[in-house]
Amino acid sequence: MDFSLTEEQRLLQESVQRFVQDSYSFEQRRAIMAQPDGFSRDTWAQFAEMGWLALPFDEADGGLGGGPVDTLVMLEALGEGLVVEPLMATVLLAGRALACGGDDAQKAEWLTPLLEGRLLAALAAHERRGRHAPGWVETRAARVGEHWRLDGEKSAVLHGDCADLVLVSARTAGSPEEPKGISLFAVPADSDGLSRQRWQTIDGLSACELTLAAVKLPPEALVGEQDAGLGLIEAVLDEAAAAQCAEAVGAMVALTRITADYLRQRKQFGQPLAAFQVLQHRLADMFMDTERSRSLAVMAALQARAGDVVTRQRAVSAAKVQAGRSGRFVGQQAVQLHGGIGISDELSVGHYFKRLTALDARLGSADWHLARFAAQPASG
Repeated sequence: MDFSLTEEQRLLQESVQRFVQDSYSFEQRRAIMAQPDGFSRDTWAQFAEMGWLALPFDEADGGLGGGPVDTLVMLEALGEGLVVEPLMATVLLAGRALACGGDDAQKAEWLTPLLEGRLLAALAAHERRGRHAPGWVETRAARVGEHWRLDGEKSAVLHGDCADLVLVSARTAGSPEEPKGISLFAVPADSDGLSRQRWQTIDGLSACELTLAAVKLPPEALVGEQDAGLGLIEAVLDEAAAAQCAEAVGAMVALTRITADYLRQRKQFGQPLAAFQVLQHRLADMFMDTERSRSLAVMAALQARAGDVVTRQRAVSAAKVQAGRSGRFVGQQAVQLHGGIGISDELSVGHYFKRLTALDARLGSADWHLARFAAQPASG
């Protein structure tokens, strides 16, 4: 099988890498994070102008017709820059949910401005008691006349604090653990009864706890089929997790490069640290773990939209487990090889390690995905 990039994918990779190099240095990132939203609206507008927001969507929806492999190329390059803009929350979670489950009217109202960078969105699909499992839903949606009423709480909503629209999973039938009876609703951020408590993640992004108290929504707020929203949500989460593995690979690539440069510059006993064979071996181990993660990330991208659910879930979970384990190993080695300064806030190494730690926990931890992988029947 040929895993080489197409000409279009190489051009995409080069454009993202050039952007990171020219406009997203470590110091520039610090300035961006100090802004009120925790990210740059101007940078977000640049993302839209360059077509990155529209990349993973069909041309019929106003997108560029890219697939998960194109997304992988973009996310790996952005991972090297530790970007803090809400690409994952708005595009790969909420945007893909609208594209896969929304009707023409919903796409025109919400997806079109999203692709143009005029609307920020988030997906609220997890709750405290359910942890990583999107199938545990206690939030309730009930018919009140012609409208819907939503009550409940959603946890760890990535970039939910700055979203103009939040897609909320709510139970329209059944008990909290049942797979059937889950529906997805589009909730405008200014809805009465919706409150958000913002907090910052370990890697510098923002998230929030979402509370819905008698939130009243019109009938057209229902996205997709009533009582059958779990399949849509799981498909979107898997595709986003595959892209997130690519982002982790990008962070590992940067950490390995930064560590190699440091060992070439830092001298001990009259010679560079890079001259010591044992440290060369540790660098080689970092490289090999990164490549293992890259291989499985590519496989996950190839299967991210597979029609067979088991095939998709096994590929994504395998990549997520490897990315979590490799990210921890590469991050630990980078910090140790830098010595005490490796954990200082002034050096980028610690920030990359924090991002890899957060990526491991986000969209299902390595342990959770290992358990999901083991529970799925092997193909063939």
